[in-house]
Amino acid sequence: MNEHYDLVVIGGGINGVGIAADAAGRGLKVALFEARDLASATSSNSSKLIHGGLRYLEHYEFRLVKEALAEREVLLGMAPHIAKPMRFRLPHRPHLRPAWMIRAGLFLYDNLAKRDRLKGSVGLRFSEGDGLKREIRKGFEYSDAWVDDARLVVLNAMLARDKGAQIETCTTCVDAHREGKRWQITLEREGGERFTVSANALVNAAGPWVKQFYDEGLHQRSPRGIRLIKGSHMVVPRIHEREEAYILQNEDQRIVFVIPYQQDFSLIGTTDVEHKGSPREARMSPAEIDYLCQVVNAHFTRQISPEEVVWTYAGVRPLCDDESDSPQAVTRDYTLEVSGSEQEAPLLSVFGGKLTTYRKLAQAACHKLQPWFSQMGGDWTATTRLPGGEFDCPVRELALAFSLEFEWLDDRTALRIAEAYGARARLWLGQPHGEAFGAGLYEAEVRYLIDQEWARTLEDILWRRSKLGLRLDERQQQHLAAWLEQYLHALPRAS
Repeated sequence: MNEHYDLVVIGGGINGVGIAADAAGRGLKVALFEARDLASATSSNSSKLIHGGLRYLEHYEFRLVKEALAEREVLLGMAPHIAKPMRFRLPHRPHLRPAWMIRAGLFLYDNLAKRDRLKGSVGLRFSEGDGLKREIRKGFEYSDAWVDDARLVVLNAMLARDKGAQIETCTTCVDAHREGKRWQITLEREGGERFTVSANALVNAAGPWVKQFYDEGLHQRSPRGIRLIKGSHMVVPRIHEREEAYILQNEDQRIVFVIPYQQDFSLIGTTDVEHKGSPREARMSPAEIDYLCQVVNAHFTRQISPEEVVWTYAGVRPLCDDESDSPQAVTRDYTLEVSGSEQEAPLLSVFGGKLTTYRKLAQAACHKLQPWFSQMGGDWTATTRLPGGEFDCPVRELALAFSLEFEWLDDRTALRIAEAYGARARLWLGQPHGEAFGAGLYEAEVRYLIDQEWARTLEDILWRRSKLGLRLDERQQQHLAAWLEQYLHALPRAS
């Protein structure tokens, strides 16, 4: 007999896992199916910021900015291990935006939503030690927050599982059709095995594939168009030693972030370019690298070149097509479309959205599905902790406790582990650590990622569950790949 669920979610990005977790916590029987790995597309290729979106104020997106500003505080409380406050420095260049306009924008930014954890904005005078060019002497500083985007997705999937949801990766939805008050959903696992489940409601959270899922899975016309906007980022050796990030203005009215990253690097982005073709084919172009180098070099005394780039990534944002003239003007707000009736199983589709507001989007999705689920519980996610976040000290103190308790951990590795796993690191830190793969990565951690976090490939482990791809050389990566193949081959096959 086919398994039956209250709710089936298609798509393992941040919106899909957020909806699955919220619905499962309200008492629904939930399953989520993802064609590849969790966060394998847009949700792992962001600027990794929890931010209100200072530049969205110029496009009068006050509702979105207010909601996002409030969510910063909520997410910092939910995930103290993977999220942290960050100060942003905005050098003033008078020929771009006048100082009064920036002050007005920062006043709104400080006051549109309540702040408890984050400090307000201030004016600055730069000195030589700030690393900026001599002619840049004034600026501003304000608060936003940073988050490990891919781990935010995985931890929400774990939260959903803790609440009883079934999470399956490497499983593609090939067909979904209504039969009265139920959806019949045909799925295909990576090896070609097909199976069918039924559900009282279906969520299309396929991200950049939301419209394609209408065409190929639902065999319906999408109620909305989307624009695929590519945002590219690059990583270079650290540009400056300060702990703050920089937000740089440019002549084209865009802004570029320079963010301290993984202790030794700077993360620089993003671009806004129309994308045609498959979202999985999105790559950073040489022109985009040149563009970001030029913006950085217009501000910093330390000049960078394309040859210094150690890693690039590009993500495709599936934004609602609001017929804006330029990619950067397209709204970052989300739209939830619901179809169905008393006699017809509902379909909820997610168009647009941003990382910062995923929890509010998930909550709104559950509210829209409420008429079909009288047993659904109330809102609950604002006061929860994501898995691993069950500690009340600064994350550096947690790292120090790990390094004192487990003598084989060096300080750098202890901090990496605390910032990735939080309190849940104890589930594997006390086990024999086994084979060493380099950069503080041991067999015990990899086994945990496979057994508890759905990791299956080298890319899953080195670029989404961690960023150790920046640390392990080619020989070390080959060693890990060989171990991984042997370990996975020995695992019992899923039924």
